[in-house]
Amino acid sequence: MELFLLIFFCMCLFFPILHLFHCLPWFREEDELVKHNPKTEKGVSILVPCYNEAGIIETSVHSMRSLDYTNFEVIYINDGSADETFELLHQHLHLKKSWKAPLGKLSHEEVEGVYQSALYPNIYVVNKENGGKADALNAGIEYAGKELVVTLDADTILTSSSLTVVNEKFADPNVVAAGGMIHVLQTKTSNPLKKLSLAGTNMLIRVQMLEFLKAFYVTKLSLARFQALAIISGAFGIFTKQVLIDVGGYRSSVGEDIDITLKIHRYIAKQKNKKILLILDAISYTELPETWRDLFKQRIRWQKAYVDCLVHFRSFFGKTFITKAVSFFYIFESFFVGILAAYFTVGFFVANAFLNVEFIYIGFIIVYLSYIYLFNFIYNLLALSLVKRHGFTFEKGDSFRLFKTVLYDVFIHRFIIMYFVMYGSVAYFFNRDWKKVSRTGRKYEMDPVSQVTAYKREV
Repeated sequence: MELFLLIFFCMCLFFPILHLFHCLPWFREEDELVKHNPKTEKGVSILVPCYNEAGIIETSVHSMRSLDYTNFEVIYINDGSADETFELLHQHLHLKKSWKAPLGKLSHEEVEGVYQSALYPNIYVVNKENGGKADALNAGIEYAGKELVVTLDADTILTSSSLTVVNEKFADPNVVAAGGMIHVLQTKTSNPLKKLSLAGTNMLIRVQMLEFLKAFYVTKLSLARFQALAIISGAFGIFTKQVLIDVGGYRSSVGEDIDITLKIHRYIAKQKNKKILLILDAISYTELPETWRDLFKQRIRWQKAYVDCLVHFRSFFGKTFITKAVSFFYIFESFFVGILAAYFTVGFFVANAFLNVEFIYIGFIIVYLSYIYLFNFIYNLLALSLVKRHGFTFEKGDSFRLFKTVLYDVFIHRFIIMYFVMYGSVAYFFNRDWKKVSRTGRKYEMDPVSQVTAYKREV
């Protein structure tokens, strides 16, 4: 038992320490340093799947008018919405029938009509029968007319310069996919490339913001440098259209964003120099759940997605867990340390609560809890320092809010996340459905720079 505890503790210690150091500037890859300065803009098709998005669709349309980029189109895919999503799209865009033709490469539910905005000719709407998010994205790819495809959630807002940054990174012909940086929409200010604000947010939003900062600026950055980024978030993903077609598009599953990322990893496994990036300077903002009910639905879905892809890609992982970094980290970090360790930890504590605990096990419990508290505290501080290094600061008056949020995250929220992991991992085998997170219905203002850009374009 003592040897098992030692091995378990060392595994739990290894990955956090690895990411803590590997995310530092000393380990920057060539992709992060090289500036390509392309002379032309690659064409970008922005796909926005919509299912009952009436509460946020006006904000989304307004944000699309504000992008400081010329060669792009937007395709809203109304996936059989039962609310006023399609009516609102027509109201804000003044839709007319379009003859835009599909590629005929990917299967999806029947498309009832394709429309083009009379006000903004680069914005289209594909109206189709409901088939789920993956099906909607496949339909969007079919009608995408540009070289690059950007996938966004309906509640995601791109900053004005984000597509310019994407264009610069994809000037490298070896880049086939990338994930953009995601900040929390509820913390957005009038200066979205430099300032964040916690004013008016509740503790649930603040602790999720911390999670995102740790995930992107520490863990995801480290994994991307290892070429082991297993999740390109559906809230802001960037792909060459050709690679999406070559891998057969999206699979209808509980986690289409993990699935498509692993599909691309499997596809490029035998292709020299092809790579997937994390672009921290391509900034977007997405709305996060504001209630425990919605957070529970979101996190259970995420955990089901992890397990679903573990099962679906087990052959790929088994063959490449030594040769490919993405397989190694998915199996050892995400599965053994991320999932199995949660069950072991709870089981160990519960068992010892009803047994005579030997001194060595009491010592292990104390050391293990200390490790959880210490490393989570260090992760928070490091993430906040890296955010500042990338040019972001918080508003005046946020310091005490941040301090309280860090304490809550370290001593309480960490164990709530453990519950989500345990529940979601088991729930996958009984119910693979997932419930949509409710939108707040709040209207978010665009930054002044973006509004000037939109005005110039319309003039």
